[in-house]
Amino acid sequence: MATLVEGNLGNIEESLIQDYIEDNDSLALLHDQIHECDNILSQIGSILGGFQEHIGSISSEIRSLQVKSLDISLKLKNRKLVETKLAGFVEEIIAPPGLVDILVNGEVNDVYARSLEILSKKLKFVQVDPLINASNALKDIKQELERLRQKALSKVSSHILEIFFAMRKPGTNIQILQQNLLQKHRYLVLFLKEHGSETYANLCASYVGTMNKVLSTYFRVYVEALERLKLDNGVSSDLSGYDTSLIDIITRGREHLGDHRFMFSLGERANILKEIDQPGLVPHISQVSSRKYPSEVIFRSLQKLLMDTASSEYLFIEAFFGEESLFYQVFEGPFAVIDQHLDLTLPNCHDAVCLMLMICITRKHQLVMSYRRLPCLENYFDKAIMYLWPRFKVVFDMYLQSLYQCDAKTLWIDGTHPHHIVRCYVEFTASLVQLNAECGDGQLDMNLERLRSAIDVLLVKLAQNFTTSKLQHLFVLNNYDMAISVLKEAGDEAKNLQRYFEEKLESNMMAFVDDLLMEHFRELLRFVRSRVSEDLLFYTECSNIADLEPVVKNFAIKWRNALEIMHNEVVTSCSNLLSGMAIIKAAMAQLLNDYNRLSECVKQIPGGSALNRHLVSITSISYEIRKYSRAL
Repeated sequence: MATLVEGNLGNIEESLIQDYIEDNDSLALLHDQIHECDNILSQIGSILGGFQEHIGSISSEIRSLQVKSLDISLKLKNRKLVETKLAGFVEEIIAPPGLVDILVNGEVNDVYARSLEILSKKLKFVQVDPLINASNALKDIKQELERLRQKALSKVSSHILEIFFAMRKPGTNIQILQQNLLQKHRYLVLFLKEHGSETYANLCASYVGTMNKVLSTYFRVYVEALERLKLDNGVSSDLSGYDTSLIDIITRGREHLGDHRFMFSLGERANILKEIDQPGLVPHISQVSSRKYPSEVIFRSLQKLLMDTASSEYLFIEAFFGEESLFYQVFEGPFAVIDQHLDLTLPNCHDAVCLMLMICITRKHQLVMSYRRLPCLENYFDKAIMYLWPRFKVVFDMYLQSLYQCDAKTLWIDGTHPHHIVRCYVEFTASLVQLNAECGDGQLDMNLERLRSAIDVLLVKLAQNFTTSKLQHLFVLNNYDMAISVLKEAGDEAKNLQRYFEEKLESNMMAFVDDLLMEHFRELLRFVRSRVSEDLLFYTECSNIADLEPVVKNFAIKWRNALEIMHNEVVTSCSNLLSGMAIIKAAMAQLLNDYNRLSECVKQIPGGSALNRHLVSITSISYEIRKYSRAL
């Protein structure tokens, strides 16, 4: 087996050698080619080595270029930033020719105002940063900006001053100029305020001087015109210096008692409080109609003008100047004119109702200004109240002193109807009660008590002039009845005072009824009240027929005629039909009660039946009473 293998290996070896010999040329050629390839690869290796070195140098150059690129990029960024800031700086400080031309030669209008805004920004830019202000680049332009500022200040100031001067012309509608011209150029004043404090101060002073003079003249002319429209009731001149009593004025002026403008009665004068914010008087229109007005109407018109003018001026100054203090400087003149007017007119005003109306008008005008949310007249209103209240108290005391010091005998009129002086003071009381409820603050309450007491004192003085108690009670009763009627017209505000007079009326009515019955049925009343109790339960003194007979017979003879006389007397003496009816009813009821006590007394005494034929039946008396009640 081994021999076989070796034989096969030998055969294969010989076969391979034979194949090698046959391919000898090819192998030699392959060897040469491989050698050539080695040479070529060696050359390529050399080339690649050089190329690698070249690439290394290129990489270094790229890194160098990259560093240079970053440096250039940073420089570019910095230069752009510098360019932006420099462009902004240049833009802020330079004044374009168009801007200069408008500011120097242009008209003051909306375009001019916008140009001022641009100039203002440039001036503020220069002033804000000290470094910028110290820069060399600014030195060249700074003088130009200053010249532009001075020119703008001069031009704006001149333009506004021209409008101020136009306000001084008579008949100029100042509010139209303020709204249509000045309000549109509010920025002009703001520019002066920010960049020309001295010019702005001069402008404010010019406005204050102009408006102070214009408004002072306006109010002075209006006050003089209103004074020509004032109604003169003759009281002020008659009472100057208190040489004449107020009572004398009333006595001489009785024909005015029905006139609601008379100084005691409120009447239609109260309507002024319902028209508190209505337009004031226009003097030339009122002069054409020759109409005259009471002092409170004059006062309301003046104060209405003050409110409207002050409201408009305050709002304008706040919007245009932004300084509230200028308003009070402007209105120093008008306030002085009004103060002078009050100083001259109030000492000559002796109409307490008018003064109280003025106080109410001032209170209500305070509310009007409060609704407008304008505080500009608070000091004026407080001062006006301080003027009016002391004067009212002086005049009120004068009214009271006239009552306490009057001569009742001189004023006495032979009649029991309400006295005209008492009526005056009752109307005066009702007027004050109404006004106190309208806008009082408690200061009047004590004075109203004093006034009520003074009326009571006056009634007592006047009543003492009558010779009989009956006439005294009738006089007081009629006056209290009149007082109640007047106070009813005053409304719910006078209820407490009305209740007081009703109590007085009731007490005097019972006293008058007693006097009336005593005059016509004296024997009956004396007998019954001295011997028979009210409840008929006991007798204070034993009676007999001899005592009763003359009383019964006397009553039977004259009772019917006495009732008629009583009825006629009450009807003619009482000023109020309802009060007369109440008196008749009270008198008849009292008479029935007393006569019933007499009848019961007759029944109780021995032999009293003998007087029955002389007794008048209660039914007959009641019938007569009902007849007179129907007649009333």
